[in-house]
Amino acid sequence: MQQASDQNIEETELETEKQQNIASAYPEPLPFQASPKNSAEPEPKHKKRRPRLPKLPLPPLSLPRWWPYGLAGLGVAGAIALAFRPAPIAVDIAVVERGPLQVTIAAEGKTRVKERFVVAAPVTGRLERIALDVGDRVTAGETIAQIDPLPLGTQVSAAQAKLQELQAQISGVETQRPKSQELVQAEARLQSARAEQRADEAEVARAEAQWEQAKRDRDRTAQLESQGAVSRRDLEMAQTLESTRQRELEAARQQLAQSEQAVNAAAEDIPLLQDQQRDPDYLIGVYQAQIAAVEAELANLADEASRTTITAPEAGDVLRVIEDSARFVQAGDSLVEIGNAEDLELVIDVLSADAVKIQQNSKIIVQQWGGPETLEATVSAVEPAAFTEVSALGVEEQRVNIIGQFDASKIPLGDGYRVEAEIVIWESEESVQVPVSALFRCQQVWCVFTVEGDHAQLQQVDIGQRNPFDAVVLAGLAPGESVILHPNERIEAGSRISQR
Repeated sequence: MQQASDQNIEETELETEKQQNIASAYPEPLPFQASPKNSAEPEPKHKKRRPRLPKLPLPPLSLPRWWPYGLAGLGVAGAIALAFRPAPIAVDIAVVERGPLQVTIAAEGKTRVKERFVVAAPVTGRLERIALDVGDRVTAGETIAQIDPLPLGTQVSAAQAKLQELQAQISGVETQRPKSQELVQAEARLQSARAEQRADEAEVARAEAQWEQAKRDRDRTAQLESQGAVSRRDLEMAQTLESTRQRELEAARQQLAQSEQAVNAAAEDIPLLQDQQRDPDYLIGVYQAQIAAVEAELANLADEASRTTITAPEAGDVLRVIEDSARFVQAGDSLVEIGNAEDLELVIDVLSADAVKIQQNSKIIVQQWGGPETLEATVSAVEPAAFTEVSALGVEEQRVNIIGQFDASKIPLGDGYRVEAEIVIWESEESVQVPVSALFRCQQVWCVFTVEGDHAQLQQVDIGQRNPFDAVVLAGLAPGESVILHPNERIEAGSRISQR
């Protein structure tokens, strides 16, 4: 009990000392301190002074209660600002480089033989089957085609007989007077010739009828053969019969022509004999004129007969056989094309507006010809005349042929092969170049967006020659600078960017 009482006394003294320290630090009563009960009572005049205690340090000032909320608000505002900050624009970036550049004109072309010879029929007649095939090699003077000379030989024989007759008549005109029986014989010859003509006309009519029937039989057989009703052999026999009837018709027509000539000759003899009976002296001049006409005809026939054998004009390869079957041809009909298949050149047609930019000896790069590598050629000529061509869109275009020579002596191409070519109109081995996709127009000049750090900057540039991919930079950019490809309307000076 004594110990508990002592402990209470010590606690009371400590509490009293604590309040005295607070009173000395804060002379005025604090709001939370209660006033003493006897504060209104006057102090006694003779109050006992308490002992003076040492001053204690001031307690720390307490912060306002709202400061944690302020800090939290500032953090939220910063997070919102970062969240709504514009994201960088993803772009493609290229580097300005220094290197070679070519400006070309792209066009389609084809190969062709430099020297092409078209062999034509020199005379009218029946062409025999040509035995040559495409690709065969021929030499100069080699026989390549033959026209049947038989009709010409018949005409030559008739003209020679007429010439001999006239020569015989002119030799005996002085000593021989025409007799009445000669006129009778001439009339008899005329009647006989007319009879032969009528017979030949009937033969021609019969041959025509047989030929028409053969054609109809061939058509029916072909239809039946397509339906499987007859064999292929029956069709071939019908075709052979048709060809035979056609040849018979041609022979009959030739015979009719000879009969008509005989009738004309016999008809011409009668007036001559009648004139001879009246005045034989002028016959010498008449015979001489007729002899001259027959001799001229003989010379023409002999020339045509000599040209029925057709030969190759130059050594080369057969490029095309135009008429490979036997048939009747007219003088001037094309038969065979010949040329040196290893001596090729390029023919490239371009727009006339592009042709004025192409110079002789310009380089040609040949691509898409079928091989893995490119071929090189040189412009040898720009044709002076243009031609009109309708494009795939239906637009009329004026185009010009550009002729090129291959640099290699032997190339793996043939006549008429299609190629894609690029004709170089400007080139440089050392030029500062920028991709064309980075350029755009701004205020009537060319501009690009350069990359500085992570921002885009607008830069004006001067450009020179360009091709579909790159352009030569004359001023405004230096090698090593980065530019933005395909800039869109979102990008402007100062925009934040990032590379894709």
